[in-house]
Amino acid sequence: MTDTRTAQHSIGSGFGAESTAEEVLAGIDLTGKLAVVTGGYSGLGLETTRALTRAGAHVVVPARRPAAAAEALTGIDGVEVDELDLGDLDSVRGFAERFLASGRTIDIVIDSAAVMACPETRVGPGWEAQFATNHLGHFALVNRLWPAIEPGGARVVSVSSIGHQRSGIRWDDVQWREDYDKWGAYGQAKTANALFAVHLDALGRESGVRAFSLHPGGILTPLQRHLSREEQVRMGWIDEDGKPLNPAGFKSPEQGAATQVWAATSPRLDGLGGVYLEDCDIAEPAPEDGGRRGVKTWATDPEQAARLWALSAELTGVNAFADR
Repeated sequence: MTDTRTAQHSIGSGFGAESTAEEVLAGIDLTGKLAVVTGGYSGLGLETTRALTRAGAHVVVPARRPAAAAEALTGIDGVEVDELDLGDLDSVRGFAERFLASGRTIDIVIDSAAVMACPETRVGPGWEAQFATNHLGHFALVNRLWPAIEPGGARVVSVSSIGHQRSGIRWDDVQWREDYDKWGAYGQAKTANALFAVHLDALGRESGVRAFSLHPGGILTPLQRHLSREEQVRMGWIDEDGKPLNPAGFKSPEQGAATQVWAATSPRLDGLGGVYLEDCDIAEPAPEDGGRRGVKTWATDPEQAARLWALSAELTGVNAFADR
């Protein structure tokens, strides 16, 4: 029997593509709540941090460059910065140990940090950088923070992308050791973000922890740092002077942060989980004839999600649910 609570269909949230993070938080009081937002000092992450703190939350921002993060967050109350490099599992462990030593619990985790379409890069034991940073680092982080996540029945939000439509998981070559394609590797990493939420939700729901993934929309942010101006012009994102082209459908950073903030806080999602969101609503399945909306079945398949979890636990040596 189909579980209609987690069906991949719109719930008519009342918000949409043009909604902002501040708008979706209207009337929501996060006083006393603690959020961990990776990448919370740049692009969508920065707007997410601003919105959550305005609503009363205390936000912990782990950052690969803590000094740069502290500077970007100057003037925002209710924020603390710590060091974290998602591409370095020792760094992930260090951050988690420091946080757990504080004795605090976590109400919201937003895995927002990412790299996109970078040249072939290897990290750790030779892992492909986008898969390692966007997925494996966050996988290890959430599992290590689980003792602080579980008690409060937190929501975990995994920021995926429409880019997941470019590739499912390449099970025969997850690390892209052959025929590296930067966009294909990015697509696989974003599919992994979605599958991570599917299986985390299945594992965590009996503890009250729910997980979601999402496409924030197209937004010009520092995420495009690895793309040349010429490439962005060819893709129709910007003009020759570097200005965004409206036909590309870009959102503002405030609009781009809205879906992840909605995922983390909306009462409309109470009792739900394991679904992929876009434009502040549950996304529909992607049409078989293509298009730039919806979610591919390979990013919501529970069997692939469980397989990816097992592989990720093997690679990282971390699994908070090993005894289940």
